Amino acid sequence: MLFTSLSLGADSVAIPTVNLSFSAPSEPKDLVSSLNVLVVLTLLVLAPSLILVMTSFIRLIVVFSFLRQALGTQQMPPNQLLVSLALILTFFIMEPVGKKTYNDAIVPYMDKKISYEKAFEKGIAPFRSFMIKNTREKDLALFFRIRKLQNPQNYNDVPLSIVIPAFMISELKTAFEIGFLLYLPFLVIDMVVSSVLMSMGMMMLPPVMISMPFKLLIFVLVDGWNLLIGNLIASFR
Repeated sequence: MLFTSLSLGADSVAIPTVNLSFSAPSEPKDLVSSLNVLVVLTLLVLAPSLILVMTSFIRLIVVFSFLRQALGTQQMPPNQLLVSLALILTFFIMEPVGKKTYNDAIVPYMDKKISYEKAFEKGIAPFRSFMIKNTREKDLALFFRIRKLQNPQNYNDVPLSIVIPAFMISELKTAFEIGFLLYLPFLVIDMVVSSVLMSMGMMMLPPVMISMPFKLLIFVLVDGWNLLIGNLIASFR
C-alpha cells in the first residue's frame, strides 16, 4: 500500500523540463539581446577583480604584507586577517565614491530615467576621478607612449584602459615607498641585536629570535596600527 501511494503521488507531480538547446537568432534584435546578456555575465565574473584594482585595496594589502615581513612574524597576522582588514578599510575609503556612483548612476537607472550606457558612464566617473587623483602623470604618459596616442586636453579624455594600469603601477610604487619607510626602524633593531650577539660571541643564536620581541614591543608602544592606518587613509587624495 505504501509503495502504491508513493507511485500515485509521483504520477500526479509534474516534473519541469529544462531546454538547453541553442538556435540561431531569427532577427538582429535577438542577437543584440544575447550579446547584452553575455556582456553582463562577463562583467559579473570580472567585477570583483576590477573593483579591487580600481580602489585603495592594492596599496593597503601590499603595505600590510611589508609590515608583516618587517616585523619578522612570518604568518602572523594570517593572510585572511590582512585581506579582511584591507577590504574593510577599502570600503571605508571608497564610501564617498560608492555613494556618488549610487546616487548618480544606479538610482536613475533603477527609476528608468537613463539608459544603462549612460548609467555606466556616470557610474564609472567617480572611480575615474579617484584613480586619476592618485596616479602620477609619468605613469599616464607611459601608456600614452605605448599606445602612441596624443596627449589629452584634460583628464576626462583619458581612456579607462589607460587609467587603470597607470593607477595600478602608481599604487605599487607608493606602497613600496611606504614599505621601505616601514622597514627602516625594524632594520635598525635587527642590526643592533645582531651586533650585540656577535660581541657576546653568541653567533649561533639567530638574531631574528631575539629582535622580534623588541620589534613587537616598540610597535605596540608607539601604537603602530593606529599610526599606520591613519597615515594610509590620509595618503589617499
